[in-house]
Amino acid sequence: MREVTVAVVQMDTKLGESDANLAKMGEMIRQVVARQRVDVIVFPELATTGSDCGARFTQLNQRVPGPSVNVIAQRAQDTATHIAFGIPTKERVESIAFNSQVLVGPEGDLVSHYRKVHLRGIEQTLFRPGFKLEPVETPLGVLGQQVGWDVFYPEGIRSLCMDGAEFILVSAAWDREHADEWRVFLSARAAENACFICAANRVGEEPGMAFCGESMIVGPRGQVIVDLDETTEGFILARLSLDETRRVREETQIFQTRQPLSYRSVVRKY
Repeated sequence: MREVTVAVVQMDTKLGESDANLAKMGEMIRQVVARQRVDVIVFPELATTGSDCGARFTQLNQRVPGPSVNVIAQRAQDTATHIAFGIPTKERVESIAFNSQVLVGPEGDLVSHYRKVHLRGIEQTLFRPGFKLEPVETPLGVLGQQVGWDVFYPEGIRSLCMDGAEFILVSAAWDREHADEWRVFLSARAAENACFICAANRVGEEPGMAFCGESMIVGPRGQVIVDLDETTEGFILARLSLDETRRVREETQIFQTRQPLSYRSVVRKY
């Protein structure tokens, strides 16, 4: 039986204070591994900086690997676990920045750097969209990565799962005004692809937004396995059987019975 133990962390951040946020993340990691041995820990979107930084992102964006990634990589090595977290990143050209989720491994290695594909509102002026949706093969199984607004679009997780992803790690900073959509999208994306979704969302407030929390782990039938409320800082744990993903996919034949020739308009830009 192929099983993965996942911890999803729900936390607030101090706007623009990377050192304080990294220290808090380190404490949350310590609490998780003190409770139970886990394979993966997932943190929210832009966990190292907060979201409403505006032009300050030009100073906060970091290369990968870089100072913040190195700190979390050391925590991953110390606890022998994978850690996924949201961070603003940049390329060698300083003006090219991305809203990213970085995954580091239990040996302190960089496993994957995913750049958010679907940017919302003011994000479009601060970051460039990523363009690659590539599953990540790990000793734990094949996983996919998504950030925040990505889950609004069914094509992203469907593409990842068509290419073999068995579970999805989501880092989000989803606003309270649209909490109903957050819940619906996560259950729908899990059910329509027969995959597990492990979604870490923020809590707290910033000048332009209040965050809805409700971090959750969802099963391949769209069922919520475990979740948190809208205000709690803390974490949830679940042991996932990836064999269940395979079983539900075989039972439903959701990929084999697709009719791609009927969906041509899906890949049309407008």
